[in-house]
Amino acid sequence: MNYLRDLIHRLRSGESERRIARDLAISRVTVHKYHQTAEQLGYLNAGTTLPDDAVLLAALGPAPQPPCVTSTVEPHRETVLRLLDQGVEMTAIHARLRDDYGYTGGYSSVRRFVHQVCPSEPEAIVRVHTAPGEEAQVDFGPVGPLYDPGGGRLRPAYVFVATLSFSRHQYAEFVFDQKIATWIALHRRSFESWDGVPRRLVPDNLKAAVLEVLVDGPVLGEAYRRMAQHYGFVISPTRPATPQHKGKVENGIHYIQRNFLAGQEFTDIHVANQRLAMWVREVAGTRRHGTTHQAPLHLFAKQEQAALLTLPADPFTLCEIKPVKVHPDCHVTLAGSFYSVPYRYIGQTLDAYVGERVVQLFHGTALVSTHARAQQPGSWQTHLEHYPQDKAAYLERTPERCRQIAQRIGPAASQVTDTLLAERPLDRLRSVQAILRLEETVGAERLEAACARAIHFGPVSHRRIKEILNAALDREPLPDAPVTATQQSFAFARSSAEFFACTQAVQP
Repeated sequence: MNYLRDLIHRLRSGESERRIARDLAISRVTVHKYHQTAEQLGYLNAGTTLPDDAVLLAALGPAPQPPCVTSTVEPHRETVLRLLDQGVEMTAIHARLRDDYGYTGGYSSVRRFVHQVCPSEPEAIVRVHTAPGEEAQVDFGPVGPLYDPGGGRLRPAYVFVATLSFSRHQYAEFVFDQKIATWIALHRRSFESWDGVPRRLVPDNLKAAVLEVLVDGPVLGEAYRRMAQHYGFVISPTRPATPQHKGKVENGIHYIQRNFLAGQEFTDIHVANQRLAMWVREVAGTRRHGTTHQAPLHLFAKQEQAALLTLPADPFTLCEIKPVKVHPDCHVTLAGSFYSVPYRYIGQTLDAYVGERVVQLFHGTALVSTHARAQQPGSWQTHLEHYPQDKAAYLERTPERCRQIAQRIGPAASQVTDTLLAERPLDRLRSVQAILRLEETVGAERLEAACARAIHFGPVSHRRIKEILNAALDREPLPDAPVTATQQSFAFARSSAEFFACTQAVQP
């Protein structure tokens, strides 16, 4: 009605139909039609009062409508309605019409027809307002490749964003993975940057936070759950496929992607994080937010920081909790490194609590083993007491330890040990260990005598010394003169003259 009254007012003012058509964005034909009708009814007289809306609309008729073209799906209306009642999707409806009824139109025609005959109800949303310090939303977002100086190559990277729901102040950092250890460390650095902890965190259903989504509630990751207990916050994951439930952090991720990253190049991920931290403080933190109409950093410092929970005295150091199986070598494998456990747990599954500096292995609630965390893959963290006694004894007897034991037994045993280890220490170590273990069955005195006899007659070996002990030859006294078997002299029993006797030649 405002449209019609404005048109009549312009006609009364003497404006041309061309100008009216240009200003109101309608055709001159339409303006001319309204002009003639209004003039016939006397509405163009300056002193005439226009009637009410209903009379004016009935007199001038409805506003012009664009031409309406009948949909190509109209002949199949009953079929489409019946399929919609059965819950068939629009793509399947298009396929049915094409295959069963010879329909030649496109899928977009079917979609427009369905929206026309079954208009959807508008969806209302509710904006959730939170008190200062009440909530923070956390999530990852892809940012493309960044250079990894450690690996010397470009790697796909992600940005972690934690946004306080009241002030919209945020913490952001680029990372190369979304592992549990990374997830935990990012939360801790977020809390430290805020110097406090929000009472509730709203994450997505990523595996680092939620192991399984169930009807009666999500199954949280054990490390994340323990972190929540340590800092005193509650974890409230969103429902699956509902990113709008954490729209504040979603907008924060998009803001970083569109504003900070657009058109930027960085030397490596460390430089990118340094510039991102500065941008969060100086740009994102000082801008006038579209919803709060205040600068996030100012609102955070003025109202929200004081409402956060106090940080505990000790930071949370647990990185992840995962099941591990004990192998026959009495070790479990974590991140390419090996950690020993008592041999009685071989074949069983334990829980590994991986911290920043310590690895703890539990069987149920019982602590089985504790190790310093290895700093690089391929490292072995072994406690010898975790092996059976016979296996541990072998590992304990290093070449130096074997020399110490041999010196205690006697000079002959020490000489045997030095002789064997002097040639090929790694190859002869087992032989030396076997010789020294004979002390457990025959005693140090007999072993010393057997070693002395083996040195006297040769050769020196574990087999030879064991044969001497089995035959009790160690009890026999040694001869005074040593026998050197390797310097024996040999001579012919008969003279060569006997084979080449002198004979005189016979002259013819």
